Amino acid sequence: MHRAARIEDAVHEFRQKRAQASGKVPTIIPYAGYGSTTWLRVLARVLLTTPPRPGSRADRKAQKHIESIRGWRSFTSVPFGKVPVTIEAGGQSHTVAADRGGVVDVVIEVALEPGWQTVTIGTEGGKTVEAPVFVLDPLIRFGVVSDIDDTVMVTALPRPLLAAWNTFVLDEHARVPTPGMAVLLERLTTENPGSPVIYLSTGAWNVAPTLTRFLSRNLYPAGPLLLTDWGPTHDRWFRSGREHKRENLRRLAREFPDMRWLLIGDDGQHDEEIYAEFTTDFPKNVAAVAIRQLSNSEAVLAGGRSKDEVHTERTGATWVYAPDGAGLSDQLHDAGVL
Repeated sequence: MHRAARIEDAVHEFRQKRAQASGKVPTIIPYAGYGSTTWLRVLARVLLTTPPRPGSRADRKAQKHIESIRGWRSFTSVPFGKVPVTIEAGGQSHTVAADRGGVVDVVIEVALEPGWQTVTIGTEGGKTVEAPVFVLDPLIRFGVVSDIDDTVMVTALPRPLLAAWNTFVLDEHARVPTPGMAVLLERLTTENPGSPVIYLSTGAWNVAPTLTRFLSRNLYPAGPLLLTDWGPTHDRWFRSGREHKRENLRRLAREFPDMRWLLIGDDGQHDEEIYAEFTTDFPKNVAAVAIRQLSNSEAVLAGGRSKDEVHTERTGATWVYAPDGAGLSDQLHDAGVL
């Protein structure tokens, strides 16, 4: 294991012991998962937290999700790594283990009906929680994979100082949705009933609850978030955001070989390069690629535009470009995708 990972593990172990000694208990943060009628990919994270006193103001706010939460708070909880977790689904029980950072990302075999379903997740000493999972109908052949930062939400994330501000300081209610993107995604799901929308981002799992509330509040279709965990891996100092996207796209192609995905991203974060690679390697799994063009000011904040000039003739897939959701919707309609 890489030295950085060993150091991180030692820090986590120290924090866990202190947290448990101070009375903190395991708390499972459930994330939306997905799967087929024979298997599920279940996503969650285990943290050590101080539960709010029942009936207290903090407890009422937590239950109603009305608290104004700043991003830095999501990074101060202590991850509870390598702890056994029990998943109940379809009348079956599965015991798995969280990873080093407390993240649960596992595939279990279970038979469920298509549509949104619910599984329960629990661990010793903590409360059992419910997690939504989207089960794809075997007959569905179209789905959407969308980036988040500067695609459905204006963030200017690549600029280090702005990234820190957006992640650790900015109130979640101050985040700005990209014009027209919610309407585009809602139209896609309305005209393709049962089709999944999967949000693929290089953001950390710590901000998943914030992103979920943002998407819901701004009327984006519900869907699983595929995020990553910050910090060292077993073999390197830092995780690669690009590789995270590549791996998950390839995984979706393997998991659903008959699906054709509409890939949505922007021209400021290597999305064009990653999507071009995917369309070349998995041409039968791509319905089209829609790229949101950043404004001049957004491009400056995002560190510039992509230099990768991608055309339909080069990759064999349909590519459309526009500065907002309305423009992309019109071009997708003209291309016969919508």
